[in-house]
Amino acid sequence: MKILALELSTARGSLAWQEDDETVLARDWPNDRKNSGAFFENLEAVTRKFGRPDKIIVGLGPGSYAGTRIAISAAIGLQAGSGAALIGYPSICAIESEAADYCVLGDARRQSFFFARVAAHDLIEGPTLVTENELVEKLDALEMNMSIFSSDKLPQFARVQLRYPSAELLAELARDARRSFASPPLEPMYLREPHITKPATAQ
Repeated sequence: MKILALELSTARGSLAWQEDDETVLARDWPNDRKNSGAFFENLEAVTRKFGRPDKIIVGLGPGSYAGTRIAISAAIGLQAGSGAALIGYPSICAIESEAADYCVLGDARRQSFFFARVAAHDLIEGPTLVTENELVEKLDALEMNMSIFSSDKLPQFARVQLRYPSAELLAELARDARRSFASPPLEPMYLREPHITKPATAQ
């Protein structure tokens, strides 16, 4: 099976191509959320070299809504032309780690953070929004040997290690039919309800 994985939820973008359970190509780059040129250049190079995938998996975040939407839109376009199966999976479940279990936190803006817990690449808690004080309490309650990752630079939390999701790992996870993948229509993982501007009502 030919699997294409796309991951744009953080400051490091990545994609991977796997065939017959082996990674044939994996690329990553600094992901400028205002300029997705590097993503499309890499995507074009991969599809030109390897052709049509049988399955496409997209990292759904949480993280950059804009980046995740771009990855989803690109995947939908490729699916339309190839007939590939399309699935999504939480990006934070695809962080490369020696530890089977780990926690992930991130800056959710508006003086808040998100907290999640992952076991064997499955999301078992969260992501939930917390204040800084609530997050400190959560981190203090964790076992001292628990790995804590973030794709944001958060120096105020001493135990946090900077790590990024991996498209290569997403591609590997896509082969496991027992996992709970998201099906189309795919959406980024929202930490808050999407803001919708409603038209003014007539007086």
